[in-house]
Amino acid sequence: MTTPRATLPSRRRGRTPARAALAALGLAASLVLSGCGLSTAGGYLPSGTPAGDVAGIDLEGAHVAVGSKNFNEGVVLGKITAILMRSAGADVEDLTNMPGSLSARQAQVAGVVDVEWDYTGTAWITYLGHTDPIPDAQAQWAAVRDEDAQQGLVWLPPAELDNTYTLSVRQDRAEELGLETLADIKDLPTEEQSFCVSAEFAARNDGFLPMLEAYGIERPTGSRLRQMDIGAVFAAVADGSCTFGEAYSTDGRIAALDLTTLQDPLSFFPKYNAAPIVREEVLAQHPEIADLLAPVTARLDNATAARLNARVDVDGEEPTQVAWDWLREEGLITD
Repeated sequence: MTTPRATLPSRRRGRTPARAALAALGLAASLVLSGCGLSTAGGYLPSGTPAGDVAGIDLEGAHVAVGSKNFNEGVVLGKITAILMRSAGADVEDLTNMPGSLSARQAQVAGVVDVEWDYTGTAWITYLGHTDPIPDAQAQWAAVRDEDAQQGLVWLPPAELDNTYTLSVRQDRAEELGLETLADIKDLPTEEQSFCVSAEFAARNDGFLPMLEAYGIERPTGSRLRQMDIGAVFAAVADGSCTFGEAYSTDGRIAALDLTTLQDPLSFFPKYNAAPIVREEVLAQHPEIADLLAPVTARLDNATAARLNARVDVDGEEPTQVAWDWLREEGLITD
């Protein structure tokens, strides 16, 4: 029996004026929104009344464009932000579900997106071009915050949520083989060391092959290393085609498929703590945004993210509904 979900409130049409920033950006904005293939979720965006820790926060008169990447966790975080801001009175432009990290980043740097969530590891390695992660989560966030200030971007404090890379394995196989950490892999018989990973993970300098080297694991050859889409990776691990598979630590499919993940005692993988990023100009005009998002950040950990992600990835629910339900459950909005 499924758990009843609160239905979305009746539609209230919001204003969607053309952004003055787009005219100013001209060709740059056009490239971001069109030439780079950027498409967004849009659609109906519900609103309620701010409650609990955000009661009384007023964004009336603010126009805020909220963006996100096009994977489910990013979209859910974007919808949470957009719904909460609209509930606080802001005129929200929903630009969630942009294709890829670089498109989302480009849109915010260009001034098309005002607020979006991103990950400290992504910023440090991918956007800012560093090769060595900073093991301490708070130190890495501070380093990203300081460097990105040059782009006119303000990184608000991060969540405990750390959606870093990991390797998954079936729970029964982990128990059978005595697996708890990545360091345990090198002691397995060669035939048990089979891996399924995405092409991106296989090529990253903070990804699969450098991880093998760090843990002294022999590089697999032949059929012991298979590249596939991340969705197929989960299925391959679950059906035993591969012993190990690439995973993200907050992915809802891990628990749904009776998988587990291996600990990273060397802290090889970067920290990927989620944090809201606001354009400096927008935050200066509306400092209440920081107060509005702080209670959201404080509530986000890996278990919470995995539960929300599973509702989308496994149960097939819409991110907007998942975001709305969570805000109500946490007492941050009322109907």
